[in-house]
Amino acid sequence: MIFDLNDDNFLMYAIKQYDNPACKGLVEFQEDLKRFKYIKRLLSRYRAGKGLKERLILNHIIVINNLFGPEACVKMMFYKMDKKYWPEIKTFLVFLNIMPSDVILYDGIRDTDVPIDMYIANILRKI
Repeated sequence: MIFDLNDDNFLMYAIKQYDNPACKGLVEFQEDLKRFKYIKRLLSRYRAGKGLKERLILNHIIVINNLFGPEACVKMMFYKMDKKYWPEIKTFLVFLNIMPSDVILYDGIRDTDVPIDMYIANILRKI
């Protein structure tokens, strides 16, 4: 997977990958895209020491995966998240078994260069 998303083509890529037969219009599509922002906010709270809402993050990622497909989900997730959140994102994606192996994520960074967040991994093992 070559990471070719940028600010100019992200929205078009998202529209092209979006698969929601029950979608009632642009408003619902925009609400689904806000899930990336919600995940980012939850990870920011986790990093600030305000607790991890792992089930809520899992729910958002599962919905994104169902709406956009696994390849687009991973691509868009790593594009929309700051690099500092990549270990957390990778941990959730590995847990859900949608993280591809041996891929270039962005700027030559391979998935193997991104570590797993062991604290999150231990929490997810208990689910």
